[in-house]
Amino acid sequence: MSASDTIYALSSGSGLAGVAVVRVSGARAGPIVKELCFALPVPRVATLSAIRSPGNRELIDRGLVLWFPGPASFTGEDVAEFHVHGGAAVVQALFGALARFDGLRMAEAGEFTRRAFGNGKFDLIEVEGLVDLIEARTEAQRRQALHHSEGGASRLIAKWRRDIMRILARLEAAIDFADEAHVEEEALRAHEEELEALVLSFESEIERGRAGERLREGFRVVLAGAPNVGKSSLLNRLGGKDAAIVSPIPGTTRDLVEVHLNLAGIPVILQDTAGLRAASDDPIEQAGMARAGKALGGADLILWLSSPNVASPAHEPPFESDVIWIWNKCDLALPEEAGPDGRPYVAISSMTGEGLSDLVVAITARLQQLTAMGETVLITRRRHREALVSMRLHLLSALRKPAPALEIITEELRLAAADIGRLTGHIDVESLLDLIFRDFCIGK
Repeated sequence: MSASDTIYALSSGSGLAGVAVVRVSGARAGPIVKELCFALPVPRVATLSAIRSPGNRELIDRGLVLWFPGPASFTGEDVAEFHVHGGAAVVQALFGALARFDGLRMAEAGEFTRRAFGNGKFDLIEVEGLVDLIEARTEAQRRQALHHSEGGASRLIAKWRRDIMRILARLEAAIDFADEAHVEEEALRAHEEELEALVLSFESEIERGRAGERLREGFRVVLAGAPNVGKSSLLNRLGGKDAAIVSPIPGTTRDLVEVHLNLAGIPVILQDTAGLRAASDDPIEQAGMARAGKALGGADLILWLSSPNVASPAHEPPFESDVIWIWNKCDLALPEEAGPDGRPYVAISSMTGEGLSDLVVAITARLQQLTAMGETVLITRRRHREALVSMRLHLLSALRKPAPALEIITEELRLAAADIGRLTGHIDVESLLDLIFRDFCIGK
């Protein structure tokens, strides 16, 4: 396999469809279009054309052909697209015709986008935004992915790099005159405030990054409470399916049960957990409660259920996340106005459905606060967070007191700049590229 090969693949979805798009990229794209369609269309103008098999000139299909001469194309190379009828036989006939050309081969997964990256059309942050855009399931995920794929996060990173390189250049210049009095002190003093501002920017993005990662993966909403308060029934109600077993026997739920929801465009992973009580002699129930505690520790929002026919745990676990207090089984008995313990409860009945719309509104309102933050943050993946944490540590090392030698400070700034290069994919990323692009579909 060579990067100089001309490649082709189905760029639309597989299966029966009205239209299928077959993309060709590389130096031989133009001659191939001429051979199949007799002439090149006007660049970037969809042109209806007969598409014929090379050799016997048998008609394969009649469809739209588009021609994008490089570098003004998705990959930066010459690119052609054949928009044909979406039947499997039509696509296979076109693939058979393309396979007859020398120097043309099927594309590997993500190879079109990898070529675009190699030709400077995207950096890695934009590439990851593109794959997230393809995989987006909700409106909020779409907006977040679009922000990254359109370069919103990359522009902030580029500004950081310019600032660091500008400071680094001036400090290196100061090294050349280090034998003159007070040159080092003045150079450090002049840039200390700028470096501190950069550290604050990194810390802000790291703090906001949790919302970005959660928005991409789905916010974790955990159902918790004593056994038999109706957690599994509520999970089934909200999920619209019988995902969890419902039983009057306490301790039925032993493991975590998840359903994926789309609440007003917000991706949600709703988790049912084992009922929590002071003690149990059953080792399996003990393991279930331990997993419940771990889920609570990683929750973005906790739905804590109480009900009139079940005593609340004597000691509730410590909550590190936002909590919505729910009074379930309100068809049996309503709580007092502020709840039995003074908390503002949302009264519902997972049996009859009463109050569920109010609960969904309350959940959505809490998550929207995180969503608005997550749509424009830089961090959406673990590698983003690791790079920012490393950049912050290098700048803190440059700012430590007493001030280190100027040569050490400039080296710390070089390392921070290298972290930026790894973040955007401009240096030392071959193994990282393999990991990212293998997750793309073949035609992208």
